[in-house]
Amino acid sequence: MSSLHQRHLAVSPDWLALYYKNPVEITHGEGRHVWDADGRRYLDFFGGILTTMTAHALPEVTKAVSEQAGRIIHSSTLYLNRSMVELAERIATLSGIPDARVFFTTSGTEANDTALLLATTYRRSNQILAMRNSYHGRSFSAVSITGNSAWSPTNLSPLQTLYVHGGVRTRGPYAHLGDAEFIAACVADLEDLLGHTREPAALIAEPIQGVGGFTSPPDGLYAAFRRVLDRHGILWISDEVQTGWGRSGEHFWGWQAHGENGPPDILTFAKGIGNGMSIGGVVARADVMNCLDANSISTFGGSPVTMAAGLANLSYLLEHDLQGNARRVGGLLIERLRAIGAASECVREVRGRGLMIGIELVKPGTDEANPEAAAAVLEAAREGGLLIGKGGGHNTSVLRIAPPLSLTIPEAEEGAEILAEALRSVG
Repeated sequence: MSSLHQRHLAVSPDWLALYYKNPVEITHGEGRHVWDADGRRYLDFFGGILTTMTAHALPEVTKAVSEQAGRIIHSSTLYLNRSMVELAERIATLSGIPDARVFFTTSGTEANDTALLLATTYRRSNQILAMRNSYHGRSFSAVSITGNSAWSPTNLSPLQTLYVHGGVRTRGPYAHLGDAEFIAACVADLEDLLGHTREPAALIAEPIQGVGGFTSPPDGLYAAFRRVLDRHGILWISDEVQTGWGRSGEHFWGWQAHGENGPPDILTFAKGIGNGMSIGGVVARADVMNCLDANSISTFGGSPVTMAAGLANLSYLLEHDLQGNARRVGGLLIERLRAIGAASECVREVRGRGLMIGIELVKPGTDEANPEAAAAVLEAAREGGLLIGKGGGHNTSVLRIAPPLSLTIPEAEEGAEILAEALRSVG
């Protein structure tokens, strides 16, 4: 055990997780690579949990951060902030929400917490619909709507949460159905649920469930839900903390795969927009955003430095069509991984879109989750020079792959080969 690891254990909570038996200290990065304290280089296929969206040490972002830090680092939302206004204008337009207002936070957790505050205040209801296998953050309110017991440490809650079917296509009571029948069954379940309860404030859903192992419903499920929600006046919150900014390749936002009946009432974002800087936020139509009748500010949300980073990062993303790159390179990568998975008895499914790919592992010859194999592959991939993540509901048995969106085809091939060897090493 390294001395830094020992010092970490001495001052950190027991529940503060670290990857790897011998945790790695990352000291610097460039492009799609990072280096550890021993000077070893790794291909990064997890991007600080889907946060390094464009590239490590992207010159356009580091320059914007440095120049802004040289002028002023902090002022708070009590003062006008040109970069915050400019970024809010761009995000409001990109969101697809009419008459949109934007509020910046420091994280996705805080963004979802704010969305819950808005929805429950607007609707005068503390009842929330959430998806099974979901994850929305680590605050008191966010863990109370998280449908994944591994990430929800308490049953205590300021909210009453009711869980809905549909977030996981290939497991659960409707997995055997075709897509249209699956959607119909989930809608019928939602209709039945609403017949047994008071009127909820909102449905919150990740279009692709992140911590849950990159699971998703068939396209159009949330559009079908929207027809039901609208009849009851229930708001739709799309949690785009992991799916936003073009990561899926096919769409800029995850909700657009379900956009037949319009955009969500509230959209939350974070992670990739800051490329590592602490940016989160909420977009909502004006009547929802303005429903609060008490004062509120944000000390650190929308800070001059993070907003400068977000503007530079978003500009780079759009100017270099990184959504298109995620579609092209991600499509090649997922097909390569499916071919690799077909040769492994441990792989149940390779799923995902763009550069958001999950590999679900099971015990050979069964449909039983295999968290031990996932942990072993994580270690073997690191030994091979590749950093990946893991997740999944019930048991952590899904390998999570989410590189920066500037990933090249040779890098995708290199990472796939390391993963193939890692999977072979565990049988």
